Amino acid sequence: MAENIIILDDDDDDEDSPQPPRPAHAAPSRRRSAPAKAPAAKEPTPTPTHITASPFASAKKEGHVLQVENQRLFDEFVAYCSTLTQDCPEVLAFLHTKHAKASPPFLASVEFRNALGRCLTRAQANRAKTFVYINEMCTLLRQHSSKRRQSLVAASHEENGLGPPGEELPSASGGQAEEEEEVVQGGAEAERTKGRASRRQIAYLENLLKVYNEEIRRLQEKEMSLDDLAAEDSGYIQEDRLKHKMMKIYSKLCELKGCDTLTGRVIEQRLCYSGTRYPEINKKIERFINSPEARRNPPDYPDIRRLVQRANQRHALGLSGRQLGQMAQEAFREAGSRLQERRHLDLVYNFGSHLTDRYSATRDPALADPSLLRKLRTNRETALTNLEEVISKYSGRQEDTEEQERSRRLGKEVHQRLLLSNPHLLLMTRHCTV
Repeated sequence: MAENIIILDDDDDDEDSPQPPRPAHAAPSRRRSAPAKAPAAKEPTPTPTHITASPFASAKKEGHVLQVENQRLFDEFVAYCSTLTQDCPEVLAFLHTKHAKASPPFLASVEFRNALGRCLTRAQANRAKTFVYINEMCTLLRQHSSKRRQSLVAASHEENGLGPPGEELPSASGGQAEEEEEVVQGGAEAERTKGRASRRQIAYLENLLKVYNEEIRRLQEKEMSLDDLAAEDSGYIQEDRLKHKMMKIYSKLCELKGCDTLTGRVIEQRLCYSGTRYPEINKKIERFINSPEARRNPPDYPDIRRLVQRANQRHALGLSGRQLGQMAQEAFREAGSRLQERRHLDLVYNFGSHLTDRYSATRDPALADPSLLRKLRTNRETALTNLEEVISKYSGRQEDTEEQERSRRLGKEVHQRLLLSNPHLLLMTRHCTV
């Protein structure tokens, strides 16, 4: 398993000897038992351009060979997607733009080749998710753009006290020059040691991801009885724990590689809201529905109404209670439908396992059964009607409560005004109170 680990950083500092690199965790006994396989002078057959089984199994190649293969594989991916994206040609134009801005070392890396192969294989297996895989490639290329790489290099130079890259050190003489040279050499040595440690950590974490992935596949393929489902440590609970661990490993890998943790999922996309004619209210609602709290717990009507009230008070918009309630209802409906649509698309794109990868929307039983399709549409209409009734019921109750509170406050003010205007009535009230 360790021989299939990919070292994503192709820059080796110890390539003085022409011997092939030795795996980090390879057992020496295995190497002695098979001495005839190590000194392979030439490869008998070229390795495949991408891997369909696992993104972690690959052989290490020269940079220019990988660059040519990656370019050919990228052209193949674009050619395949062009037949399925004729209605939206700007998608492939955006992909070409991100590819042109990506750093050359990444375009000639094994990681890019495996990602291309994985996306191409999945796109060929499931045409309905072609745009998802194009978005995944755009996200990956954006994370490894040349501008981002230059900023990371500049930051590493500043941490080591070397200044920006390309900046010449001031001239010195005698011991000062030797001291500065020792500092530079020490910083470079520390950077090489840190790079080697990072590569070892990346290799270990990627191998751990592979192990967890195989265990999740095994749990998904396992047959479960009713007793197994009722167990406290059922297969579904174990699968959920492993997926949470994989997310933590993924975050650590992104930290080591210096890339963003965004995965390109629909749930991570930002929603723009402009449902009202007041920019202050729109901005406040948009900030709230894109917050992590709203992603975990969708907002309800009181939350949206509270936001509209705060914006009305802070910016002195002068909205009456009825206008405020009507605007909050419309904003709640629109924001709720947008959030529901985003969650639905994210569920469609990510729900299931490798056992359901061959599912196609054209195999929907409702398409072949008119009675079933009619029943599903009726249920949807009933659900929308019930939702509208619930919203109207509680929004009307909120308005009635506010109207009663306003009437009570107004009656109290009128009573106090009468007491102040009639001293005899005030004295009688105090006497009765005593």
